Amino acid sequence: MPDTKLIRNFSIIAHIDHGKSTLADQFLLKCGAISERDFRNQTLDSMDLERERGITIRMHPVTLSHQHEGQTYELNLIDTPGHVDFNYEVSRSLAACEGAILLVDATQGVQAQTVANAYLAIEHDLTIVPVLNKVDMAISRPAEVMAEMNSALGIKEEEVLRASGKTGAGVDDVIAAIIERVPPPPGDPNAPLKAHSRLDPRLACVVTSRFTQ
Repeated sequence: MPDTKLIRNFSIIAHIDHGKSTLADQFLLKCGAISERDFRNQTLDSMDLERERGITIRMHPVTLSHQHEGQTYELNLIDTPGHVDFNYEVSRSLAACEGAILLVDATQGVQAQTVANAYLAIEHDLTIVPVLNKVDMAISRPAEVMAEMNSALGIKEEEVLRASGKTGAGVDDVIAAIIERVPPPPGDPNAPLKAHSRLDPRLACVVTSRFTQ
């Protein structure tokens, strides 16, 4: 098990169809979990219905390794559902994290579920990394959407990262921000492991990285 200081537990939260799964695909590619040859859209969406409708229904945890400034970090990513009907799934995912990427579509702007998920992350005392997605599209309006993010959520423009899950532009900066902004899990790594009483059992791949203080 790596030094807990080198572990980052985080989720991707957003309104439906703002590009969570596409960004997660880029994380897998950039961190070497999949190759260009094996790459396919919605890699983490294993259900036929998810792939058919282009939405995430179940939470999808995955552990990645990434080199940053000479250190190897363990990144525990949970791609969460975006639809309002899966609010419980999102809440359980956030319970296992210290940070969250708040993804906003640069063409659609801040939506109802964007705000709801942001406040859910705040309630869990998570570090929020705001990311403006789909900036490569001709109809994107980054300046307007960042103003919406500031008005609705108090997010400053200089905190917002710009990226494209489709082309991979800016994704390296997002990964670096996760490492630099999100704190490692708290607790003593040498203490006996304890179960998280409120944690969904499907998050077993990250529970060993979160220790009870």
